[in-house]
Amino acid sequence: VQLQASGGGLVQAGGSLRLSCVASGSIFSINAMSWYRQAPGKERELVAAITSGGTTNYSDSVKGRFTISRDNAKNTVYLRMNSLKPEDTAVYYCNAEIENHYGWDNYWGLGTQVTVSS
Repeated sequence: VQLQASGGGLVQAGGSLRLSCVASGSIFSINAMSWYRQAPGKERELVAAITSGGTTNYSDSVKGRFTISRDNAKNTVYLRMNSLKPEDTAVYYCNAEIENHYGWDNYWGLGTQVTVSS
């Protein structure tokens, strides 16, 4: 199983980006899918999560600006980021709880860099 994230880049403050993360490989089902981020010198933190049923959860720092969504048919999770701030600069990682031949496990993508200039 692999998670491939894309969509990061350099954007000015106030701009927008959309991240995508596709899960591939031998997958029976996917439970929660999430986005985390890690800024230099800081711990990795949860940004947003979405269950298989579509229930969402956001960190206070992004609530109202970011939107998480998923396409279950495509095993893909998205993160729409609006009104970006310099403090949103980080490497963004996707995470998914996936069932395959070996049971349930937690998988991470390699990350995509988001840089917001002031």
